[in-house]
Amino acid sequence: MDDFPTKLADLLEGVAAKARALTVDRLAQWSKMAALGMVAAALGSLAALFLIIGLFRLISSVIGVTPTYAAIGGIFLVAGVFLWLKRTKPPKELT
Repeated sequence: MDDFPTKLADLLEGVAAKARALTVDRLAQWSKMAALGMVAAALGSLAALFLIIGLFRLISSVIGVTPTYAAIGGIFLVAGVFLWLKRTKPPKELT
């Protein structure tokens, strides 16, 4: 009976550690991944923006500004048409 307080304290500590592992530790891991994902998305967006600006300046130095606007616009137009054709069509309503 002398070791009962020690066993009780160990049991309570084990239950608290298990509850923390199931709740707080998982939430902390998810929030860390979400934060890293947002940072990666922001850096990726900036890289894409700088790439487009650099490509525009490189092409405009060779062929001029107006044809460059037409070429870049054409590329985005073709990409948009491709994505439009790949969309999922909504179901037809039965009337």
